[in-house]
Amino acid sequence: MSVFEERLQKIQSRIPSEVMLIAVTKTFASAVVREAYAAGIRDFGENKIQEALEKQEKLRDLTGVTWHFIGHLQSNKTRKALNHFDWIHSVDSLKLVQRLDRQAAELGKCPNCCLQVKLAPDDNKSGFEVDELMVSLAAIAQLQHLNIRGLMVIAPYGLPAADTQLIFERGRQLITKINDQLAKLAGVTLQLDQLSMGMSGDFELAIAQGATMVRLGSGLFGQR
Repeated sequence: MSVFEERLQKIQSRIPSEVMLIAVTKTFASAVVREAYAAGIRDFGENKIQEALEKQEKLRDLTGVTWHFIGHLQSNKTRKALNHFDWIHSVDSLKLVQRLDRQAAELGKCPNCCLQVKLAPDDNKSGFEVDELMVSLAAIAQLQHLNIRGLMVIAPYGLPAADTQLIFERGRQLITKINDQLAKLAGVTLQLDQLSMGMSGDFELAIAQGATMVRLGSGLFGQR
């Protein structure tokens, strides 16, 4: 058994079967993706469009792969994201989600999307402020070419476990609040069912608070 397979086995024993494990392969070579694929991983997360496209080209022979974009998405890269990713987790503004919707219509795409929300001050991360997101819900619910599935939450680095857990708890509470508000909008059927939160250092805290997708890089592949 390889070092990677040993890590994967230990990680999988700590993740319920209903929670999706996304292997974050940013900065790792395509050969690493192949090893993970051979071990049964099918969901891969990338942070940068160009790096991902180069990797995908080398891995065209792999079937059944689901690609997740989890990094900050620049407006000039939205078409490439729509063409090359099945999931876009990091939709962080009303302007961006509306742009994606327009372009998805033009391209004939309907990707799964998560709305990235900022639940604690963090200069290194973007995302909807909670009040901003709540005000934007009516407009988001009218979009026709995106499959809005849930929220993406990233806890700031270096927080004590109790504070990180509180942020994840807020994520769980927020998705309930959003669904309650959506249910009150006339003619709206949108409901969110996915909570993308938790990384290598805190995924168990996230799962305890209802995460349905966790994004693991170093925990699977070692330090970059």
